[in-house]
Amino acid sequence: MAREAVVVGAGPNGLVGAITLARAGWRVRVIEAEDEPGGGVRTEALTLPGFAHDVCSAVHPMALASIALAGLEVDWVQPDAPLAHPLDGGRAMVVERSVDATAASFGEDGAAYQSLMTRIVEGHASITDAVLSPRRIPRPSAALVDYGVVGVRSATSLARAKFETQGVQALMGGLAAHSVLPLDAPLTAGVGLLLGLLAHAVGWPIARGGSQAIAGALVAELEAAGGEVQTGTRVRSLDELGDPDAIVLDLTPAQVLAVAGSELPARYRRALTRYRYGPGVCKVDWALDGPIPWSAPEVSRAVTVHVGGTLEEITAAEADPHAGRHAARPFVLLVQATVADPTRAPEGKHTGWAYCHVPSGSTEDRSGAIEAQVERFAPGFRDRILARNVLTAAAVEARDPNRVGGDIGGGVIDWRQLLARPTLSEWPWVTPRRGLYLCSSATPPGGGVHGMCGWHAAHAVLRRQR
Repeated sequence: MAREAVVVGAGPNGLVGAITLARAGWRVRVIEAEDEPGGGVRTEALTLPGFAHDVCSAVHPMALASIALAGLEVDWVQPDAPLAHPLDGGRAMVVERSVDATAASFGEDGAAYQSLMTRIVEGHASITDAVLSPRRIPRPSAALVDYGVVGVRSATSLARAKFETQGVQALMGGLAAHSVLPLDAPLTAGVGLLLGLLAHAVGWPIARGGSQAIAGALVAELEAAGGEVQTGTRVRSLDELGDPDAIVLDLTPAQVLAVAGSELPARYRRALTRYRYGPGVCKVDWALDGPIPWSAPEVSRAVTVHVGGTLEEITAAEADPHAGRHAARPFVLLVQATVADPTRAPEGKHTGWAYCHVPSGSTEDRSGAIEAQVERFAPGFRDRILARNVLTAAAVEARDPNRVGGDIGGGVIDWRQLLARPTLSEWPWVTPRRGLYLCSSATPPGGGVHGMCGWHAAHAVLRRQR
């Protein structure tokens, strides 16, 4: 008789874990609290009819780098350029798919950029394998050594040591800001380098029609393997799940304690209680009457735009949320999906998606500060707004309790939680309670749409059952 597994949570990690077990011959049921599966990869009409907005994740370089999502039936759309970073004075830094083409546009810093990126891009497979499978002994390569030596540094030290121009320094700071750490913290250079090398190696694509297409493709694969998804059902206790051979929770520690705390040993409960969440986000979506009117026209070639000015400005803006402050001039991560995928808006119209980091649990609407930053580099932007939808950090958590305090990354990834995520263990996906496993972004390798947390958890299940 086939073994049975129940997966709680239908985000990418939960769905990948379910698919892996179903393909191994298990009977698998996924239970999702929301009416639609997807977790961080959902798309809704948040503003006006006909405008499709990604609720959380929008751009997916990690998906193309992940073995867990390889071959997924998604129509990936690659923008003309992966990334743009506008600067004052109508200038912009643009990352092209080619390292050489990018370096050629960086002037006096071109040779330094080429020297930094060429070998790690050529050896990107060994780097992504080490990052996405952190408990395996990595394949040795010169690229991985180069990446490791530089990646342990802070983003500010790397940017200032390697580059002379304000523009390239700012670009590196913007890449590292995805870490949601202060930019003078160790490891932030590694985050920036990883995203930069992926821009060259696999691109920064979006899913045609919206990120919900990723969830749809994963559900289709699960059903083809014999699994099922049950939506609109919130699990409040393990007692509700019967007695399957394995329970896999796509939940972060706070929700694990709420659902399973009474069945976990006291020492493990205390370890989960010490787990730390990072700053939240305030997110705004716009329905626009036309494209964003960037002062630097080349910014319109990219779907992803980092809006924040100089390295010094970005560093100050990213330090504020960790100190409990709202940045006066926040660093804004912006996506203009319709420049590459016009199916997301009525003909001639556009969408905008943006967020900035804020103190955990913030209830402050930061759309005014976000729009002021965009207006700074795109005069006339506000005149194109037809409607907006704002989610404060508190509202982000209310929509998805996994995003504690509005933290969309599943918890801080610094030295401590890189090694102990969520606890210090050789197999962190396995809990002390027999048959109970974890697969959320609070387990290695952490946040991002890659499904590898679920992949590792499912293989832990199979290993334990053997």
